[in-house]
Amino acid sequence: MHLSLRNIQKHYAGAAALAGVDLDIVSGELIALLGPSGSGKTTLLRIIAGLLSPDAGEVRFGDRDATRLSLRERNVGFVFQHYALFRHMTVAENIAFGLRSRPRARRPDKATIARRVDELLQLIQLPDYGGRHPEQLSGGQKQRIALARALAIDPSVLLLDEPFGALDAKVRVELRRWLRRLHDQTGQTTVFVTHDQEEALELADRVVVLREGRIEQVGTPDEIYAQPASAYVFDFIGRGNAIRGRVQAGVFVAEDEIGVLDAPGIADGEAVAMFRPHQAVRNDEDGEGIRVRVSGVHRRADRITVDLTPGGGLLPIEWERVAEDDIALPAVGEALVLRPTRPRFFPLPA
Repeated sequence: MHLSLRNIQKHYAGAAALAGVDLDIVSGELIALLGPSGSGKTTLLRIIAGLLSPDAGEVRFGDRDATRLSLRERNVGFVFQHYALFRHMTVAENIAFGLRSRPRARRPDKATIARRVDELLQLIQLPDYGGRHPEQLSGGQKQRIALARALAIDPSVLLLDEPFGALDAKVRVELRRWLRRLHDQTGQTTVFVTHDQEEALELADRVVVLREGRIEQVGTPDEIYAQPASAYVFDFIGRGNAIRGRVQAGVFVAEDEIGVLDAPGIADGEAVAMFRPHQAVRNDEDGEGIRVRVSGVHRRADRITVDLTPGGGLLPIEWERVAEDDIALPAVGEALVLRPTRPRFFPLPA
């Protein structure tokens, strides 16, 4: 099912939760809505579902205007963070609930419902769990049952609101990889909300980064990480360092003249240079780079992280290296010049 959102707006107490969102979701895509609390991602998901009505704008499911249709009329499958399973029902009864709740004219017969439940239990790899109750399941198993219940109605779109938020870290990783495999099997158009950037980058075909009710960038995980459209996206996706300064004639000069970087093709003006901790090398004292002093050295599993303090009162930055046996680590207090290998430059607001 192809989804089109046009100029979606929603306000609460005079504040804009969504401020004119336009988005197209291709049939069969797995889309992540990513952003911090208050960015509008859950509001947008609930408007797609029909649980909320927009103040302005249009929601289209294929060629149909679904803006004023309910969740049931849209035939949407919705999965909540805390499962929302019925404790008094068995697993099989939970999965069958949506089918059994249909009006009599559209309700499948008992044999058809039973076959559908069995198919879904096989699909979620819990074929022998139909007779159990939710309290007999682990968190990961409960979430699989919640997914099966959403899929039972053969939804036009599957929507997931922080689906792994209630799970511990190890189960989260296992379940999101399982969900990706499940999506590849079913080809179901899926939209999920998360504030976890790693989750979004691992799972999604495309990531929608939201900020204060607006879309900051839409792209594949590789595009979002390697080609961020703004300083905000760079900072939000992965770890990053930021140095303020000014670009003049293709050269970036850091504040207080603590260093220079080549910035070919970048417009003159106030700017911020951003780079990943692992995308930097040590340079000669009189070479290109940022002059810093080592304030700490930490081993983190297979990585060494070096804390660096620039001059001029600028924010601390990090330098990360692979922890090889013959690595030569700088000493605390040592001065060095750090040259980013792939810096990105973003203009600062006037």
